Amino acid sequence: MTEKPVDNEGERHSVQFGGRKIEFALVWRNRAHLSIDVHPDRTVIVVAPQVHSLQEVLERVRKRAAWIVKQLDYFERFEPLPPPRKYVPGETHLYLGRQYRLKVTKSAKDDVKLLGRYLHVFSNQPGDNEHTKGLVHGWYRAHAQVMFERRLALCLQAARGLDVTAPKIIVRRIKTRWGSCSKRGTILLNTELVKAPVDCIDYVIIHELCHLKIHEHTPAFYRLLSRCMPDWEHRKARLETIIL
Repeated sequence: MTEKPVDNEGERHSVQFGGRKIEFALVWRNRAHLSIDVHPDRTVIVVAPQVHSLQEVLERVRKRAAWIVKQLDYFERFEPLPPPRKYVPGETHLYLGRQYRLKVTKSAKDDVKLLGRYLHVFSNQPGDNEHTKGLVHGWYRAHAQVMFERRLALCLQAARGLDVTAPKIIVRRIKTRWGSCSKRGTILLNTELVKAPVDCIDYVIIHELCHLKIHEHTPAFYRLLSRCMPDWEHRKARLETIIL
């Protein structure tokens, strides 16, 4: 997760694994190592060094085919995916791992508040679902910034052995990743992550803090991650089951 996040609009390719066809999006980058990610929506994203040939990439994907199929089958258990939210009263929305029902009330001033088990939207355009959507997204963005900075401070204390300077956090909606870390030391976190439980948020933050020391997903990186957060695999698995 060290580079700018990718979307799934790369070149379309596929490889055959037994009787199964594995389709994936291929994105070329100026980087040293190839990475393969399987996402909860069952898209497969391959990010490859520009110096590689297409044949080299296809061969690497074939070598990882058994693992890719295992991940695809794992995520298939959680289908069907929920339909896109319409931002109408009664819908459920997540915040820190808990569900809240959307309530929309006419008001002279736009505002959003968490009241009891409701995500309460006060709107001067209560019948305009797009307006409601904008207000809800704005509320998530503002709360994500505050929550992520708070959790970052706690994670830095918990992982003092990393000996890293507190990075700048940027919050933005990302299509396919929970977070990324630039080599300049800036951490980008997905606004959607604020919908996950706190222990999952901490996992992503610790993951990115470890990237400040080791940029690639090497065995040394995972040893460092395990030292900072011994149960990271459990947290990662829990995060992967969250369908937003």
